[in-house]
Amino acid sequence: MSIENQFFKHEMTNKKGYANQNDGGIRLFAKLCVDKLIAIIALIILMPLILIVCVVIRLDSSGPIIFRQKRNGLNNQIFNAWKFRTMRVMENNSDVKQAEKDDRRITRVGSFLRKSSIDELPQLVNVLLGDMSIVGPRPHPVALNDRFRPLIENYDQRCVMKPGLTGWAQVNGYRGPTETVGKMQSRVDCDIEYTQTWSLWGDFKIMLATPYYGLISKDAF
Repeated sequence: MSIENQFFKHEMTNKKGYANQNDGGIRLFAKLCVDKLIAIIALIILMPLILIVCVVIRLDSSGPIIFRQKRNGLNNQIFNAWKFRTMRVMENNSDVKQAEKDDRRITRVGSFLRKSSIDELPQLVNVLLGDMSIVGPRPHPVALNDRFRPLIENYDQRCVMKPGLTGWAQVNGYRGPTETVGKMQSRVDCDIEYTQTWSLWGDFKIMLATPYYGLISKDAF
């Protein structure tokens, strides 16, 4: 855990497992309401930016503006995650390859969209559809989960809550490719910690920290 994020820690302790306790239902309903409200407000405020990005993607390269990729969500259920298309290819099968530095598949506009996480904005629609939350473990492509599940103990515990647009792992610096078991283990550890200790107040803190810690990253490309 980064030193800068230590002040979040106390908000995510002493609540272990309450997502599975009887009194967790009210908190989960409140989380759902917050998700819907923030998604609606964000879509309204960001609509000019979203429209500009749509036009720029269309002018920059051929292909659809929105890319839908199969990912695992709550309880490993598969859903289509929406993203702005940032690559010249649209991999959505067992041969999905993570992005690399200087990846030739990434378009000129796509490089900026990925580094700034603007490519994730369409997932606000996934929040409205109920597939995702604003805060939670980031959803991985199905092929990536299939690769790491046998290698990491309790890997699927990260799927006991809805995946999020941002999360505890992201504000702790675990963004970008997870090409090694060690990198994925660090992300999964944060994800599992979140599922065991989350709170609405902790979610708000993660949201506030995301622009500073979670969006611009040297490891994102």
